[in-house]
Amino acid sequence: MRSITDLPDSSARAHFDPHFGQRFILTVDTEEEFDWNAPFQRSGHGLDHVPHLRKFQQFCEGQQVSPIYLVDYPIATSPAAVEILRDAVASQKAEIGIQLHPWVNPPHTEDISDFNSFAGNLPADLERAKFHVLRDRIIASLGVTPLMYRAGRYGLGPGTADLLRGAGIAIDSSVRANFDYSAAGGVNFRDHPVHPYWIGEGHHLLELPLTTVFTGPLRHLGSWLYPSLWRAPTLRGVMARAGLLNRVPLTPEGVTAAEAIRGIDAALGQGLPLLVLSFHSPSLQPGHTPYVQHEADVDRMYDWWREVLGHLRQKGVRPTSAAGIMSAVAA
Repeated sequence: MRSITDLPDSSARAHFDPHFGQRFILTVDTEEEFDWNAPFQRSGHGLDHVPHLRKFQQFCEGQQVSPIYLVDYPIATSPAAVEILRDAVASQKAEIGIQLHPWVNPPHTEDISDFNSFAGNLPADLERAKFHVLRDRIIASLGVTPLMYRAGRYGLGPGTADLLRGAGIAIDSSVRANFDYSAAGGVNFRDHPVHPYWIGEGHHLLELPLTTVFTGPLRHLGSWLYPSLWRAPTLRGVMARAGLLNRVPLTPEGVTAAEAIRGIDAALGQGLPLLVLSFHSPSLQPGHTPYVQHEADVDRMYDWWREVLGHLRQKGVRPTSAAGIMSAVAA
């Protein structure tokens, strides 16, 4: 049987009800604040940005978008976060999924390392134990049973699919197509498809890769040309600025609105039925991620969302939800 980390074959491609059209989801990696450049540690993280989740939720409601908050353990155990998210879920204006950061998620029996920061690298029983502690806490705190999972750092492993199926998870969104994390001990997703597909037999677990596409005249060569330029970042930047070849993930973090719009148009041109947009919740406050260091950066991020969501509306691409996806996908 194929592992969740393996490339799917062509027969695994998911198909949607014709009336579904082309849709998008907005996912939020809802997590603690930590220094992205420092070694991982179990403590010392912050939750100062959590009150800003309320403003973002209000913004999404104004845009008529229901975000999917992929919640990790520090968030699930934060009374302030739980209050904000519970209200949004109770009013059916947001959904809750699971995001596992193993280094801050009990039980704490593994050594802290880059390799072990990918949950799928842990022994299967430990990955399962951490997952169930988190899922049970989310259910108890927020009163919902999540349908969707994303491994922190996109850290899938050979046992993750069985774990998710056994826990009743319907959707995984841990594959970051066109990215390679193998140098740090993670998975190489460079050749994974960007379209949704089924994992394993029985069509019980749907993979929704985060949407990343290549744009520019050389985009059809992107899957092999872009990695070959990894040791030449200056040349990669020149090609992107010249509009020849650019790798565009659909996120406000490190991607301009103009780049994202070109990426959206490329993805729609490929016939993708579903676009997966994402960002990290600590970016809602300055100083917690490399992308948002000043208040002006926060303003620019909200402007990014306004412009990108406006473009999606103009293109007739409507928002959907995890529940909506599962009702529309055809075996």
